[in-house]
Amino acid sequence: MVDNVVRYYLGYVQIHHKGFWDDRTLENSFEPEAVPASLKSEMAMAPRLESFALASSGEVTRGVLVAGIDPVKEDEMTGLKGRLTAGQYLSMEDTAVLLAEGLGQLLNLGVGDTLIMVSQGYQGRNAAGAYPIKGLVKFGSPELNKQLVLLPLLLARDFYGTGERLTSLAVNLPGREALPEALKILNTELPKDEFEVMGYKQLMPELIEAQELDTAGAMLILWVLYLLIGFGLFGTILMMTRERTYEFGVLTAIGTRHQTLMGMLWSEAMMIGIAGAIAGILVSLPIVWYLHTYPIQLTGNMAKAYENYGMEPVVKSAFELWIFVKQAIVIFIISTVLTVYPLWYIWRLKPVEAMRE
Repeated sequence: MVDNVVRYYLGYVQIHHKGFWDDRTLENSFEPEAVPASLKSEMAMAPRLESFALASSGEVTRGVLVAGIDPVKEDEMTGLKGRLTAGQYLSMEDTAVLLAEGLGQLLNLGVGDTLIMVSQGYQGRNAAGAYPIKGLVKFGSPELNKQLVLLPLLLARDFYGTGERLTSLAVNLPGREALPEALKILNTELPKDEFEVMGYKQLMPELIEAQELDTAGAMLILWVLYLLIGFGLFGTILMMTRERTYEFGVLTAIGTRHQTLMGMLWSEAMMIGIAGAIAGILVSLPIVWYLHTYPIQLTGNMAKAYENYGMEPVVKSAFELWIFVKQAIVIFIISTVLTVYPLWYIWRLKPVEAMRE
């Protein structure tokens, strides 16, 4: 869910002029030359010029988020070109715009129609223009899908009269694991009195709080499942040990060492746990793959709740090998802990008493 929002537009890290996130006006923009060239060469960055405008079509008017982008760099970071549902993608020299699909439906506009926008430009100048719609794009975030207009960066600068200024640089990262190192480098290289560097957790705190709450509930359910699995395994190990008391007594009486019996029981318990884990993985793999390929589409109030957090109302499973491996390791640990009982039982076993029992 986090990646759904982050990768579709927001980015894992954004660089702004200090104070921009609290007061998102063009006056809080910055000159790109202020960012060290060494930093630009070290990290892939997508420049943006973002502001708001009134978009009009006939008698319908709506507030929109206008984003001036570098079409090539934006596509490299967010895969924007792959989300085209109609029309063609932008080039830097275009004088046309891309319209979010949901916004197009609200304004009753499509490819080839003209979008009229009115806003306030840099330092209070008037900003107005009429632009042909070159294509429609669909975003995973319903909020973006209902309000985003994308312009080539040169056209956006001309519309708002900002010159070479930018409001943000979105940093392209391969994934969340690269975030701490990137934040460390950016905070070291950029002057703190001029710039603010924000990770995705600062950019969307409401979503992160919802994620943490959801994760806490999921972990509670997971620990209950581990408890059930533990009791199931312990019951099997208990029966496997107690029912063979006579056998163990005979083996001990004829000279079998306790350590040998203990190793045998430990191996049997491990095979039960590992066989169960492998069987569970093989059964669940096709189910998880199906839910990853064909996500569950939410409707009604649940869908509205997702949209309130800016997320696409779908439940899509993560198809990652490490998730399966981690659970197999947990089962191995549970099995190892539970073998303490049969090992203790064998250690204190007395052959004569065992054979009588």
